[in-house]
This record gives sequence, C-alpha cells and structure tokens, in this order.
Amino acid sequence: MINGHPTVVLFDSGATHTFISKAYAQKHDINMHKLRENYHITAPGSPIDTSLGVRHLKLEIGAETFIINPVVLPHQGIDIILGMNWMTENNAVLDMGSRTIQLRSRVSGKVIRVHMPDMKHMVATVNATELDEIKKIPVVCDFPDVFSEELPDLPPDRDVEFRIDLVPGTAPVSKRPYRMAPDELKELKIQLQEQLDKGFIRPSSSPWGCPALFVEKKDHGGKRLLVGAKVFSKIDLRSGYYRIKIREEDIPKTAFSTRYGLYEYLVMSFGLTNAPAFFMYMMNSVFMNELDKFVMVFIDDILIYSKNEKEHEEHLRVVLTRLREHKLYAKFSKCAFGCSKPEAAGNCHEIRSFLGLAGYYSRFIKDFSKIAKPMTSLTKKNAKFVWGPKCEDGFRELKKLLTTAPVLAQPDVTKPFDVYCDASGRGLGRVLMQEGRIIAYASRQLRKHEANYPTHDLELAAVVHAPKIWRHYLFGQHVSYLHRPQEPQIHLHTARIKHEAKTVVRVDKRL
Repeated sequence: MINGHPTVVLFDSGATHTFISKAYAQKHDINMHKLRENYHITAPGSPIDTSLGVRHLKLEIGAETFIINPVVLPHQGIDIILGMNWMTENNAVLDMGSRTIQLRSRVSGKVIRVHMPDMKHMVATVNATELDEIKKIPVVCDFPDVFSEELPDLPPDRDVEFRIDLVPGTAPVSKRPYRMAPDELKELKIQLQEQLDKGFIRPSSSPWGCPALFVEKKDHGGKRLLVGAKVFSKIDLRSGYYRIKIREEDIPKTAFSTRYGLYEYLVMSFGLTNAPAFFMYMMNSVFMNELDKFVMVFIDDILIYSKNEKEHEEHLRVVLTRLREHKLYAKFSKCAFGCSKPEAAGNCHEIRSFLGLAGYYSRFIKDFSKIAKPMTSLTKKNAKFVWGPKCEDGFRELKKLLTTAPVLAQPDVTKPFDVYCDASGRGLGRVLMQEGRIIAYASRQLRKHEANYPTHDLELAAVVHAPKIWRHYLFGQHVSYLHRPQEPQIHLHTARIKHEAKTVVRVDKRL
C-alpha cells in the first residue's frame, strides 16, 4: 500500500534508484516536485528524461511502514519500482529459493520477513483498473493472480485429459478451409498468433482437418440448496476449456485447416463433442469437497453461498485457493462478490432451462409464447432481473399445462386442414385443426421490428408463418385459413400448398 492505496511493487536489483509511475501519482493525487537536477535514465527500449520526484511517501509492507522518495517516470506500467538505493538503506535480502524478502527498517530497526507465496503466479497480467477494484475486496485482494487478464501458460497435468474416441475403422476426415472475408482473415491471423504464442496450438501435419469457424461467444443449481444463505458471490472463469490438456495421441484429431496452414490443439477447444461434460467433470473434481455445501458449479460459473459475511469470507478463500492450486483463472469484470442475493446469471440459466423444456411441448399448449413472455424477457441481454407477479403467474400456468395431459387428435392426410390465425401486440398464435378437432398449437413472440406493424400486417404474418412450422402436415394439402377462432368463422383464403422447393402461400394483403 502507498498512502493507503493498493500498489503494484517491483523489487528490482537492477535499478539504481526508486521510481514511481506518473500515471499512478496523478491518479492518487500524489504531489510531485521539481528535482534539483534532471535525470537521464537508461531503460529498456529507449532512454527516459525526467525532472520530477516525490517526497516522503508511506509504503506499507506487511505491518511495517517505510518511507520512499521516488523519481517520477513518465511512462511506466508498474506503480512502484524499489531500486538498490532503497533496498540498501533497508538491508533487503531477496531469497528466491524460499520466495521471501527480509527487510530491516532504518526507522524502527525491526526485521520483517515477508513471505511471497504467489510470486510464481505474478507472471499473470492483471488489468490496472481491475487491480484497484480487486484490492478493495477483503480476501479477493490476496488472490490477484487468479484474476489474470490473460491465461499465462499451458494448463498443468491433471487426472482429467480430454479424449477423442473413434468408431473402429473410422478414416481420417479432412476438409478444405471455408472462404473468409478480409476482416475475418485478419482476425484469424491475430488469433492464430496469440494461441501459438501461448502454446495452445501448434503447426500440424495431421491427416485430419476441419475448417476453422468463428463463433460468437455469449457474455446454478437449484434454489433448494440455498435455503438459509444470505451472502453470495459468483466467479466466472476465463477460457476454462483451455485449462484441460488433450491426450497426446488424440491431438492430431483436433487439426483444423486455415488459409495460413494446418494447426492442432494441445488444449480442449470449443465445439468438441463431450467438451462440456469433460469440463464439468474437472470442475466437480476440483470442488468435490465443497459442492452442495457452499459451492455450486455450472460449466464455468461458480456460485459461493454462505449464511453470514464471516462464513462467506472463509468460503471465498477456500474457492480462490482451489482456483490458484489448479491454475484456473477468473474474469474479474464478470464476477460479483458479497451480494445479498444470487447473481442473476445463474437464475437466467434456470429460466432458459425451464423454457427450453417447456418449449419442447409448446405445440400442445395454446398461447405458449404469450404465457412465457414475462419469463423470456428476463433472459435478454442486459435485462434487469426482477421476478414479478407476471413471471410467477406465467411459471405456474406453464407448470399446470405441462402436467395436464392435452387431448390432441391425430391428423388425417386425406382430409383438409383448418388453420386458425390470430395476432396481438404480444405475439402470433396459430391452431391447426381438422373437422373441429385440434391437431397442434403454435405461437411466437413478436420480433422487435414487428411491434411497429399495423394489425392487418401482423395477422398476415401469422398466416404466412403457419405453413413454415407445419409444413410436414400441410405440404400438398388443401388448407383453409381462418381468423380469430373465438369469433364467427370467416374464411379468409383457401389455398393448396404446392409441391415446390419452398412453401409459398399467396394471400391478398387487403384481406
């Protein structure tokens, strides 16, 4: 700490003087003064000239306070560099074997021995802004390396290695790369170089090879286990898949082809079959002793829950220690600590899971999209998570409908079909019927641009959408389209869906 502010300090036996970053001094309103003489500093890259300094800064190391008088460096990423002048004054001894620094304060004469257990981890780079925030949070400030801005190295050897098992007799599959736009090629080169530098991939001569693809990345358990919990933290891992090695003999099977050559993965990559299952197995192994006691894990999200703040501090320390031991890293900007309720991300996942299950049976449920809309709105990007009465009513209604057996008739392809269409400001609804008996329901919410459509256009959209989802019923059949089944049945249009490559329904828009 410098004057009470979190600080990154480098003990540099190769520096003659002690230095402070100008950006750090300005950020924390540290007064700078003009030096009696200019300094010409030989530094890596190019020489630096400076004429500014700082007097009597309080440097806290452990329980001891030291005074430093650093020279200001205009361009410096590290906050403080403690050079030989200061280390000599305070009899500093750096023992790299035991990772300790021994200091004798020239003011108090006390000898302190500071153990640096995480020095080996500090090769990880941490965003300067995030570091300030990290050091404001108790417990978390002891684990800055866990929140590395980048993955610093290959994952360690683990009991879990990703395997690619093949059906006996399977021949290697190799396909040429897909065509890419200039911007995609530029990004591909950057990503290839980054992953080569980190050791995640290597040039390949494998007989296997799939085309490289760009996939957009999207930015916990049940509530029963959280009963009594009042303090919550959520940790989001950084590129967790890359923390599992691929079994050596299976590495050639991960080869992918690009315009710039053939490469293969040494770590588990996205898109591999069973990758989520392997990752979950690893995470469950890491937190086996803590699972369902105060930790829940879903893929790369970790939820820590406790009954009070003191207990939560202990739990959080255990989890961060596990991450450090297993060289797993978190993205600080996506983490939340000491919350009074579970992070919404986990709740959103629960809602998506429920709606995914319910959606499988949507054709049996009338007005499914209208009932589910309050819950669906909570899963949208940047949506504020508020579980209100409408969500609760929709949830209970869907549960009731899912557990009540609907009576739907089997279609008879020798008879004509009736499609009832309806539209409102919330969604489109359709009912497929035959001789007064319901065959299936279908509905969907309005898309953003459709909210501005006039009523007759929405009704037309419902008519056009019906043969897309019921093509397997309606293809080649006589179909009558009707509007608003609750009103007297008025036939809008009768058409025959022809045997064409695409389903086309011609409807006079004036209807």
